[in-house]
Amino acid sequence: MNENSMHVRDRLQFSPEAELPQAAHTLDQLRTAFRDVPEPFGLRLWNGETAIFGTSAGGATVPRFTLVVRTPATFRELVDGHDPLRLADAYFRGDLDIEGDFFAALMLKDRSSPAELSWTARLASFVAALRSRSGNTTGHERVESRAAIAFHSDVSNDFFSLWLDPAMVYSCAYFERPDDPLEKAQSQKLDHICRKLQLRRGDSLLDIGSGWGALIIHAALHYGVRARGITLSRAQFDVTRERLAQAGLLEQVTVELRDYRDLPGEAAFDKIASVGMFEQIGAKNMPEYCAVAHRMLKPGGLFLNHGITQDAQTWDRAPASEFISRHVYQDVELDTVSHIQQAIEHANFEITDVEALRAHYALTLRHWVERLEQQHESALDHVSEATYRVWRLYMATSALQFEAGELGVYQVLARKRAAQAPAEPLTRRHLYA
Repeated sequence: MNENSMHVRDRLQFSPEAELPQAAHTLDQLRTAFRDVPEPFGLRLWNGETAIFGTSAGGATVPRFTLVVRTPATFRELVDGHDPLRLADAYFRGDLDIEGDFFAALMLKDRSSPAELSWTARLASFVAALRSRSGNTTGHERVESRAAIAFHSDVSNDFFSLWLDPAMVYSCAYFERPDDPLEKAQSQKLDHICRKLQLRRGDSLLDIGSGWGALIIHAALHYGVRARGITLSRAQFDVTRERLAQAGLLEQVTVELRDYRDLPGEAAFDKIASVGMFEQIGAKNMPEYCAVAHRMLKPGGLFLNHGITQDAQTWDRAPASEFISRHVYQDVELDTVSHIQQAIEHANFEITDVEALRAHYALTLRHWVERLEQQHESALDHVSEATYRVWRLYMATSALQFEAGELGVYQVLARKRAAQAPAEPLTRRHLYA
C-alpha cells in the first residue's frame, strides 16, 4: 500500500452537518489510497454514492462484493471507530450490509495491511475479531449449562431444519469427496462413528448431548443397538421423541432431559459417544466429564469424543468472545487436542485412535451458509432478520477459521481398560468397509 493509506484516518474527520459532500470527498481519497488492493470490491453509501477499490490483474473493476453503508453514523464508525463489535451490530441492524460474495468480504482481513488507519482496517479488525478464537468462559454449572443450551439450540426447530440436513445433524459431516451432498456426507459421518465404536447388534450405546437424535436413531436402525440419548434442550428432546415414535423405536431407544453429571449407575453401556457437546463443558469440568464417561462404560468399552479445538494453549478473551456470547453461545470454551487427550488419559482410558476432521467442518459450514442464504425468506418466518444475520455471519466466519487452521475438530477414540479387553483391529479397514 502507498503512504496515502497510512494516513487516511487523519484526513477523514468530518462533521454530521456536512455528511454528503464530505462523504463524496472521502470516497475520492479512498479510491487513491486503496488503488492497489489486489481484488476489486465496492462501497455504496446511503446517498447512492458508489466507489470501487482495487483492480484485477486484467485491469477490470468488477467487484466481487459491495459493502453497503446505510447511515452516516455507520460510515463514521467504519472510518474512525474503535469497537469492532459496533460494526457487527450495524450489520445485524442492516445499517451495514454485504452484497455479492459474502466469504470474499469476510476475507478482507487477509488482504489488508495492519498499518492501515482507515475504514478498511477498521472492517478488517472487525473480521479478525470474529475469526479469532471466540467464546465465553463461565462457571459451567448445571443451571448455567442448561440455560446456555436453551439460548443456542432452542432458537427454533423450524429455523434449524431450513439449513441442516433432514436428519438435523448439527456437527461436522464426513466428506468422502468434496462434492458430496450434505445429506450424504452427514449419513457417512454417522456411519463413520458407528464403525469406530464397532457397534454390534445388542450393544448398549449412550449419546451424551444427543441433539435431535440423529446418531441414536441411525445406530438403532442400521446397527441394531439399544441406545439412550441425553440432552439439555427441550426443543431437541421434543423432536427426538417424535422421531423415535415415527420410526417405531420407543422401546429400543430412549431420550432424556438430563445433565451428564446426573447420570446414575455405573458400567451401564458398551459404547459411549459425545459429538459436538464437550465444547460447552469448560476446562475445569473436563476431569469430571471424563470420569463420568469412564464410570458409565463397561470394562473394555469404547468412548468416542468428537469436538472442536483451538490452536492456542490458553483461552483468550477477545471481541469475538463478546460477539459469540451475546448472540450465539452463552457458554463455550475451547481447548487444544493435546489437553483433551491428556484429560481422557488421566481418567484411566487408553487412547486407541485420533482423527482430524478440520477440512470436513469447513466444507460443512459452507454448505450450511449456502443453504441458509437460499432459505432467507423462509427463515424470517421463524426468526428476525437480525438473528438470521447473526447465524449467517457466525457460520461463515467459523468456516474461515477452520480453513485457516485457527480451529480444528477431532474424534478421539478411547477404551476403558480391562483385564481382558477386546483385541483392537490391526488396521483401519473396518472404518471404510
